[in-house]
Amino acid sequence: MTGSARRRTGDSRYGGRVPLVAAAVCPHPPLLVPEVAGSAAPELDDLRAACDSAVRRLLATDPDIVVLLGTGPVTGPIRTPATGSLQPWGVDLDVPLVPGQPDRGAVLPLSLTIGAWLLARHGTRPPVTAVQVAADAGQAELAALADEVGAAGDRVALLVLGDGSACRGEKAPGYDDARALPYDRGVAAALADADLDALLDLDPVVSTELKAAGRAPWQVLAGVARAAGGDWRGELLHDSAPYGVAYFVASWERV
Repeated sequence: MTGSARRRTGDSRYGGRVPLVAAAVCPHPPLLVPEVAGSAAPELDDLRAACDSAVRRLLATDPDIVVLLGTGPVTGPIRTPATGSLQPWGVDLDVPLVPGQPDRGAVLPLSLTIGAWLLARHGTRPPVTAVQVAADAGQAELAALADEVGAAGDRVALLVLGDGSACRGEKAPGYDDARALPYDRGVAAALADADLDALLDLDPVVSTELKAAGRAPWQVLAGVARAAGGDWRGELLHDSAPYGVAYFVASWERV
């Protein structure tokens, strides 16, 4: 499923520099890691493959820095060294933000732990930094963070981690909610079309009620893309809800 956003935003606030060169959107369920999933790992093979494809496309744009962006307890950058752990999900596995770093350092939230794990599957890569955003962040906070992310380098690639609603059926973590499917369809279409307006218009209250962990990161992505200016082409690589939680994988590139 592909689409393109024809949204001219005029001159970039960075004086003609267009720092964001590409973005990838992936979910962050711990079950994405085969060691966590165990015998159920094959159930997410398609999702895992789509995430790998999105990350490969991201790295192929030759960025000078990759920024990981996902939800966390507060909003702001996480300084290196930093390490995530999958111990809360029953696996004694540490995931450093930068492979081979000398010590554990700061603690990565789950979203960025999965993001670091996805990057680590692709070997040599540019410098990496991580930014977390509070799930309840308001518009001013999101806009300020978008400015900070967009200024991270001359050629920034953004790996955005976020799940859709968690209310797709009676066995879903948030039980069943009739609003969940329309919400997720709207997000899927926005990611497929690189529709910045649709992402920025996501209702934070409804998103919270549907336990959609991706709302704030997706809106930061939209803010960074808008500040960079120009046109964007999106492609939706995966859309499923195997455990009652919506998982999207998308790839964005400049037209």
